[in-house]
Amino acid sequence: MHNYMLNITAAVLQEQQTDLLSPNGGLMFWTIVIFVLLLIVLSRFAFKPMLAAVEARERSLQAAIDAAKRDREEAERVLAEHRAALEKARAEAQKLIADGRATAEKLRADLLEQTKAQQQEMLDRARREIENEKNNAIAALRREAVDLAIAGASKVIERNLDSDANRKLVESYLGSVTVGGKS
Repeated sequence: MHNYMLNITAAVLQEQQTDLLSPNGGLMFWTIVIFVLLLIVLSRFAFKPMLAAVEARERSLQAAIDAAKRDREEAERVLAEHRAALEKARAEAQKLIADGRATAEKLRADLLEQTKAQQQEMLDRARREIENEKNNAIAALRREAVDLAIAGASKVIERNLDSDANRKLVESYLGSVTVGGKS
């Protein structure tokens, strides 16, 4: 019996092998029915969620791309603003430097002018002091000359004259004679 079963199995397998290569209407019918049923089940339970997930993923990717574009445009705008602000700051710094130089130059000129004025004032004061000292020295020399003239005159005349009268006489004479031969 065992050999008999093996023979039947071998015959069935051989018959099936030949059936696979030849068209079989029943097999085709059931294959189409199973395919249609599987397509219906997949379209209801698998395709809709998969399509929804793909569409959601596509929308999220598009949103991310749009956000990246907006961020890039915003970054370019901010960069342009920063560059403009930097240029403005540079221009202001250059202006401040120029103003500082001009102010320093004006201050230097003012200080130089002030120093020249002080120097001129000191020279004028020194000239006045020298003139005063010269006049004082001339007056002292006149007094000495009067004293010497009186002493010399009293030796020459050898007589005792009133010294106040002699002094007035010599001073009036010296007053009529100017220093350096000028009258």
